[in-house]
Amino acid sequence: MNLAEWLVRSARRAGSSPALFDGERPVADYAGFAGRAARMATALREKFAIGPDDRVAMFMPNSTDYLELFYAVWFTGAAVVPINVKLHTREAAWIIGDAEAKLVFALSDTCHELQNQLPGTRLIAIDSAEFAALRASEPMAEPLPRARDDLAWLFYTSGTTGKPKGVMISNGNLHAMAFAYLADVDDVPPGDAALYAAPISHGAGLYNVVNVLRGARHVVPASGGFDPAEILALGRALGGITMFAAPTMVRRLVERAKAQGETGEGLRSIIYGGGPMYLSDIEEAVAAMGPRFIQIYGQGESPMTITALPRGLVADRAHPRWRERLGSVGTAQSCVELRVADADGRALPPGETGEILVRGAPVMLGYWRNEAASAAALKDGWLWTGDVGALDADGFLTLKDRSKDVIISGGSNIYPREVEEALLLHPSVEEVSVIGRASPEWGEDVVAFIVAAPGSSVDPAALDSHCREHIARFKRPKHYIALAELPKNNYGKVLKTELRARLAEIFRV
Repeated sequence: MNLAEWLVRSARRAGSSPALFDGERPVADYAGFAGRAARMATALREKFAIGPDDRVAMFMPNSTDYLELFYAVWFTGAAVVPINVKLHTREAAWIIGDAEAKLVFALSDTCHELQNQLPGTRLIAIDSAEFAALRASEPMAEPLPRARDDLAWLFYTSGTTGKPKGVMISNGNLHAMAFAYLADVDDVPPGDAALYAAPISHGAGLYNVVNVLRGARHVVPASGGFDPAEILALGRALGGITMFAAPTMVRRLVERAKAQGETGEGLRSIIYGGGPMYLSDIEEAVAAMGPRFIQIYGQGESPMTITALPRGLVADRAHPRWRERLGSVGTAQSCVELRVADADGRALPPGETGEILVRGAPVMLGYWRNEAASAAALKDGWLWTGDVGALDADGFLTLKDRSKDVIISGGSNIYPREVEEALLLHPSVEEVSVIGRASPEWGEDVVAFIVAAPGSSVDPAALDSHCREHIARFKRPKHYIALAELPKNNYGKVLKTELRARLAEIFRV
């Protein structure tokens, strides 16, 4: 079924319900939202011949236009290719070319930059009269039929270790994601408001479909992005807000709330994922803002749908193993099977560490025009995630690290996240990232890159003493390196490849 059908149904059911907001300003109700998408769909078909199996790219900042374009493209039967607007135009051009996008939407200045790199591609500036004119067409009568396995969303991975790969996400994948959200993550009660403070091109945008299904409001901050003070103000003004946030965003929001003496009034649910949430950070978040937090674990290859830790478990302090559970990413979502496996794919018993495998309705079709990568990631229906973890007897999954990041020292596996968790307990440590360095004696040594807390400095002796109190001696870093900030990509993930390059420079001198 075409995802645009959900927008049509919500418009029929509750057309006068508010739908799109630019900050606190209403932009359209559901009848208007559906009508605008349907009119743009007609223009896409008649002016640009967009139809089934085509791809339309969006390289643009968060806006309500973004959501309208999603459904306009889906109306026509084509697939969307959302691209994080923070990427360099060269990176975006590579993705657009690889996807063979027939049409691209971007800001005027960006269109000028892209045109030189993509001379044969049609570009439309969203801040132009041409874009506004798309809404002048007669509305398309109904969305074109689409099958479960038809491509709906072509998502490009962040590419921290090479060129990004196009993850093929189907209509059926997104249906399963929406149903799993309602079953395992959170409800969408009447009057809810999905807040798009994280990029619509990624997890925040994926969650638009379940909110359209339930007829919720969609709010894009006036700033177009993440501003903690603005978000707290929107919570007070609009109420019922649900948002997806990376762990670094959660931390900044909590810090701002505490500084303002607030607890997050009007922020109903904060769903976090997309990177490691350290135990100390989520404990502080719940203490400061209450039971508003929900954790999910997923990948682009199984979008938002591998495990979930609902708000009750995040806030629980009565269970004898609550801290272990809070340090996990929860249990398998309803639509997937989950396995921790050895190198041959055999399931490991509870407590043993191995690669995380998942299969089920939300798992991708494969990688766009990359049979070798698809075959490596998808075996016998199982997605090999590349993440390392362990399941306990109750089915709670604890992430250890990416398989490529595990440090092997003296024949023992050391998981960087465990060392990072320990170091973050020290008051002088603001941020940390741990990697391995080749060692002729031990195979690899542990190296910690530290961003000191304000007013503090990196004291290796103090940190070494602290580690001895919290982790086994062989897991302690051999080197502590101070940085003003950790290198991160446009999604807030630490670039360990860059840290390895810096390490090579440091020890070459």
